[in-house]
Amino acid sequence: HECSHRKDGPFIKMNCAAIPETLLESELFGYDKGAFTDAKKDQKGKFEIADGGTLFFDEIGDMSLQTQAKLLRILQEGEFERLGSHQTRKVNVRFVAATNQNLQEKIQAGSFREDLFFRLSVIQIEIPSLSERPDDIIPLSRYYLDTFNHKYHKQIQGFSEDVMNVLLLHTWPGNVRELKNCIERSVIFCENDLITCDDIPPHYHNGKECIENDSPP
Repeated sequence: HECSHRKDGPFIKMNCAAIPETLLESELFGYDKGAFTDAKKDQKGKFEIADGGTLFFDEIGDMSLQTQAKLLRILQEGEFERLGSHQTRKVNVRFVAATNQNLQEKIQAGSFREDLFFRLSVIQIEIPSLSERPDDIIPLSRYYLDTFNHKYHKQIQGFSEDVMNVLLLHTWPGNVRELKNCIERSVIFCENDLITCDDIPPHYHNGKECIENDSPP
């Protein structure tokens, strides 16, 4: 977004899995005053707010078929109506979506619209699982170490050699989010200059004794 011609426009992100289905439509398209009981004033939705910029949908595979149909219209026509309104509004939004689910399998199961899939898949970027790109594990771990050092006001310098071996050997079924949580937990519990095996959850040791040595990473 920041390197595109839309960099001066807004970047709006939305997690479809984190918003109840009953609220998702109003979050997307907004509503006019009086559209429902608690609609005390006009409210813009994500598409209006993102006009001229980029709208990023995470976990789009969790969206219901009903909302998918309404999303398809705005992606194709660039227009929509707020809840409780008959006025058609037009927006110019670049739409980016992500999912950790196999949308082709969801199409076969009837839980994801094929026409929406083809409308979304103009450009596809497939990110391999973390276990398929082990060279990223240590750089990501150091990045999250810096992040959580700042968050928790610590000055941890790095990881012991044994911890780095543990991180590299783990299969990371939860991918980057699992790694992030592991590093955050380690930073919280670490009271030394280096994160050691005492600071990470035991199941990352793969049932083997973690013998530390004093050499820095």
